[in-house]
Formats: sequence, structure tokens, C-alpha cells
Amino acid sequence: MELLELKEVSKEYGNLRALQNINLSVKQGEWLAIMGPSGSGKTTMMNIIGCMDKPSAGSVFLDGLNISRESARNLTTLRRDKIGLIFQQFHLVNYLTALENVMVAQYYHSMPDEGEALEALERVGLADRAKHLPSQLSGGEQQRVCIARALINYPALILADEPTGNLDEANEQIVIDIFKQLHAEGSTIIVVTHDPEVAEDAERTVVLEHGRIARIVENEGRP
Repeated sequence: MELLELKEVSKEYGNLRALQNINLSVKQGEWLAIMGPSGSGKTTMMNIIGCMDKPSAGSVFLDGLNISRESARNLTTLRRDKIGLIFQQFHLVNYLTALENVMVAQYYHSMPDEGEALEALERVGLADRAKHLPSQLSGGEQQRVCIARALINYPALILADEPTGNLDEANEQIVIDIFKQLHAEGSTIIVVTHDPEVAEDAERTVVLEHGRIARIVENEGRP
């Protein structure tokens, strides 16, 4: 069953064609990587999939709903309810603890629940750092807080933008191992990355060039 479908999707900014006639389906429970050089359209595609932008032409279906026809207000609600976003730059609130940063996502979705937020941190191995501020956490720990925050509302889709871009090799592997566990549990994951080793762990890699899909690679994964 397809969770996400892009049909003839194009995006233009003035005279710039960021995406051109993209057709792509992502099945429920699939792990997809999106790669491409700078300017290839990766960020534009991520913004459209993540309900942060709308296509200039074509249709995008998320969980059966044509999100390309929704208002900006409805897209905000859909992003909150359906998508768990993980960013390269973390975007944690610097005066809130790790636990409170996770609970912020609950606040905008329903009701904060400290017990659930602590369980989410425990899932990424950070229960013992729950009361620490972002400045007291390493880059890898901050990224794991972001993952816990993205998971707290049980999203239909986990969308990660360069999730290992600011991490050293050891912390990169920790994050990838968390993604592997989530995938094994049935989560649908899309990772935008420039790192071929990160992309290898996905089931498929979509390679963008000049706003078009140049090729789709079936991955065997790393041992």
C-alpha cells in the first residue's frame, strides 16, 4: 500500500525549475533515500513531501489525501499529525531540557505527557540525559533528542534532512542503528542525504539531477 505518491510534480520559483515532472511512490513501511548534488531539487522535494511547500503543478498524495490542494493552515495540521521531521541543525529550544523539547511536540499535537516523552528518550538511549539542556549534550545526543521528538506523536512518515550531516562516525552509526530499528518495526522513513553510506541502508535510493529523477537504485544494504 502506498503511503506517499507524487504524480507529475513540478515546482518553479520564477524562471527556476526546481523540480520537473516527478513521479514517485513510497510504500507503507519503506525506507527511501533521496540523493543528488547541490541544486538538484532535494530540499524542494523534501519541503513538498513534508507539507512545508506546495507544487506548482502535479499532485501529492499522503496517506490517501491530495495534500497539494490543501491550504497552508491545513498543511500545518497535516505536518503536525502525519510527519515526524528530523533536521540537520537539530532546532532544539536552548532553554528547555531534552525532556521538555520532546514534550513541546506533544503540546502542539495533543497534551504533554511526561511519561511518554521519557519513554521516547529511553527509546533512543537518552533517558539519563532527560534533564540536560541542549548545551549540555553532544551533537549526537542532540540529534537523538530530535528523533525522540519526531517519534512522540507516532507519525505516519519520518522525514529526515541530512540527519548525520553534523555527526562524527560513531554518532552517525548510532543514528543509523535507530533508523534500522524503526524500519524493522514498520516505520516509513525518507532520508535526504549527500552521504552514499547512509543511503546504502535504505531499500531504494532516488537520485535527483537538475530537478528530475535521474535513476532509482535498489539497495542491498550494509551488513
